[in-house]
Amino acid sequence: MLPDSTSSSTAVVRRIITTVLFFAAVSLSCFVLYRASNSVGLRFLNSFEPSPPSFTYVTSPVHEEAPQDSAENRLDRVLKDASMQDRTVIITTLNEAWAAPNSVVDLFLESFRIGDHTSRLLNHLVIIALDGKTFSHCVVVHTHCFALVTKGVDFSQEAYFMTPDYLKMMWRRIDFLRSVLEMGYNFVFTDADIMWFRDPFPRFYTDADFQIACDRYYGNPVDLVNNIPNGGFNFVKSNNRSIAFYKFWYSSRNAYPGLHDQDVLNKIKNDSFITKIGLKMKFLNTVYFGGFCEPSKDFNQVCTMHANCCYGLDSKLQDLRIMLQDWKQFMSLPPYLKRSSMPSWRVPKNCSLDSLRHYDQPGKHVLQG
Repeated sequence: MLPDSTSSSTAVVRRIITTVLFFAAVSLSCFVLYRASNSVGLRFLNSFEPSPPSFTYVTSPVHEEAPQDSAENRLDRVLKDASMQDRTVIITTLNEAWAAPNSVVDLFLESFRIGDHTSRLLNHLVIIALDGKTFSHCVVVHTHCFALVTKGVDFSQEAYFMTPDYLKMMWRRIDFLRSVLEMGYNFVFTDADIMWFRDPFPRFYTDADFQIACDRYYGNPVDLVNNIPNGGFNFVKSNNRSIAFYKFWYSSRNAYPGLHDQDVLNKIKNDSFITKIGLKMKFLNTVYFGGFCEPSKDFNQVCTMHANCCYGLDSKLQDLRIMLQDWKQFMSLPPYLKRSSMPSWRVPKNCSLDSLRHYDQPGKHVLQG
């Protein structure tokens, strides 16, 4: 009888060991799957993550993101990676029409590379993509990219001047820049049809909260009456005054329905509210910050040139390419010729006054004049 008892005990022990091994294997598999689900390759987007009511943020998967990571935190990381020591970033916005290969963005980035001490500023440039294709192209050509997706609006195509989609795009930009200020970042906002030929920071005013380029500049940086601002280029410091100003600017769209942000700014720049909050606004001299409306004539002083007063993407592209050629030719000169010669731009050419008259019809204007 003893051998039978021993055999039965052995069988029980074997069943226990088998059961333990089975549960251990299951537990190990679950643990491996859990670890994998948190890796970059198998990470799932959190569909229930809270986001602003009108737009959401999407970034490239460069950083490890916790499931509870907020949209604002992801944006903050992009800005932090690009910011200067004083929390200043350079920001531009792009849609698919301007970001396609051989389009505006390529010329924009080239200007930084061939400019006078401007290539280093690319480290501080954040490109805000307004649609998925633009974001996909951005990550190929630049380091700091961020996708801002507006619910219910397709910003991928050309947004013709003053159409409803154009206005939505411009006002979304103002609202987004307000959020950047609230996060504590100063910014230089630049349209992508602005060529950066020289570091502009030495030409900025140190005592201004908000300083902006002009279509027409009348010689006095604090002349609120005559200077005609252009919203395509401005330098804004983050503080309570600038945040209040951007909120006021954005809300003023309701008081002036059908106008874009630049025209509304021209309406409110003398408003008593700006005086009340103590905002110091200054206008940038076209000697340094020129454009097709009023070119910067001195190649030794120009910082930026804007393809403003120009409608039609093809016209912009042709004149921007000519402008880059003019600059390359100037930069190839020996130092003594740079100082003594007086070169002039061959533009505006396709963006001449005649082209403005040609395009001065409803529906023919293209994004960003």
